[in-house]
Amino acid sequence: MTTISRWDPFAEMNRLHDQLFSRVAREDAFRPAVDIHEDDEAFSVDVEVPGMSPDDIRVDVEKNLLTVSGERRLSREEQKDGYRRVERSYGSFTRSFTLPDTVDAESIEASTANGVLTLRLPKKPAPGARRIDVKSS
Repeated sequence: MTTISRWDPFAEMNRLHDQLFSRVAREDAFRPAVDIHEDDEAFSVDVEVPGMSPDDIRVDVEKNLLTVSGERRLSREEQKDGYRRVERSYGSFTRSFTLPDTVDAESIEASTANGVLTLRLPKKPAPGARRIDVKSS
């Protein structure tokens, strides 16, 4: 016996959306939150990296691209009766930011405290105005 069912295109779109983005979420399970602040002297970048040591974090600057990467390893899991529970996300991450030309890349400082990586990106002194003499020929 054949059953006729009504096709719901929105349910199908939701199923496809869940299928696609659940795969993406598994591949990029850990993505630390970032706050960026600016004052007159520098930019500050705060990256949440709870449970990570400085050895687990890498900061690179190439041309005008700042890249923060690292890996948070699985610290604890609970196994019982054939299942396991892991509530904290973990894995590798990479975050990249384009730096403005005003950043002095040679003077960037990085430190960690209380699960937050703080990057201080000092600004270069702004070039002063310069007068150009006009000569007659």
